[in-house]
Amino acid sequence: MTQIAQEYHISRTFLSQLSWAAKHHLEDLLSDPQPLVEPPDVLREPWIFLWRLEGKCSIPSLSSIFKHCDYQPNSVGSLREYLRDSGRGVPSTLSMPHKQVVFSLSAELLAIRAPILVTIDAQSTAILKIELAAERSANTWETPFQDLGAHRFHRLGMASDRGVGLQAGYQAAWQEGFWVCDPFHAFQDLFHRCHQLESKAYAALGKESKAAETCANAQSEANLHKRLEPYAQTRQACEHAIERDDQRDLLRGMLSETFHLCSDVGRLHTVAGVRADLPLLLSLMEAIEDEKLPKLLKPIRAHIDAIFVPFRQVELIHAALLDRMPEQIVEACVRSWHHDHLSYQSHGKKKP
Repeated sequence: MTQIAQEYHISRTFLSQLSWAAKHHLEDLLSDPQPLVEPPDVLREPWIFLWRLEGKCSIPSLSSIFKHCDYQPNSVGSLREYLRDSGRGVPSTLSMPHKQVVFSLSAELLAIRAPILVTIDAQSTAILKIELAAERSANTWETPFQDLGAHRFHRLGMASDRGVGLQAGYQAAWQEGFWVCDPFHAFQDLFHRCHQLESKAYAALGKESKAAETCANAQSEANLHKRLEPYAQTRQACEHAIERDDQRDLLRGMLSETFHLCSDVGRLHTVAGVRADLPLLLSLMEAIEDEKLPKLLKPIRAHIDAIFVPFRQVELIHAALLDRMPEQIVEACVRSWHHDHLSYQSHGKKKP
């Protein structure tokens, strides 16, 4: 190799590349031709589901990929029918070989006005039961809840929104389990109204700034006096909107912290503490001058006992841990979990 490279004034790397290319082409020319074998369907199925579910490809995109790879069938209609048949072959309820204790989340999804009833495991997010239903009554929900028991799932409890049929069906099927009101749905309308008040405060601030600019551009004293009165009214309205928004923002922050299982210093919130703080915060928020807040707070007060359930469960778990390990270790675990929980919710980019 060295002698040839020196004789022809080329590098050994280039000579190695030429040698590899010659060997590759000679093997193709002198070996027996190999028949082309169409890949069987069993090898194509994983790619269909991988691109569809993990890659989130639309069926037209999936069709384009199959056409590029010369896979058959590759038409949109054929792929849609294949996925539909595969879906029909999948059972709607997960089965377990042994008894499994789960805390579940249930929800109703609407697809072209038809409800899809979904129940998942809160810890693993595995879908335990999913089915297309005709309506969302208590009788409709009771059946899938009973099916979970037949498939060896024991439900410790369930969290959901305040769907009437969902709640009634769960209570009829699992009287021994507890129900947790989903705070997101419980306070969604209230927090949406708070955002509206915030937008009004910023709009009022913009009007005041524009009115002040108008006064500054007055060309005469008479024109200035004419513009001062509207400016004073605009400023008064702005101060009122900002004051109301500041109250709202303070109470909303305190309300959000109340629903954390831990305080900022890592101390667990107790049922007694939340039971004392929550009604007071709701009363202070109701006192804010806004005609819609009392109406939004009424359903929260009606289901306030369901909000305390997670804190009661945490107290039981905390007491059980204290029987097994020192208090200092338990407190360290609590703070670690609380920090990880808030970090996950913030969706911030982790820095190395």
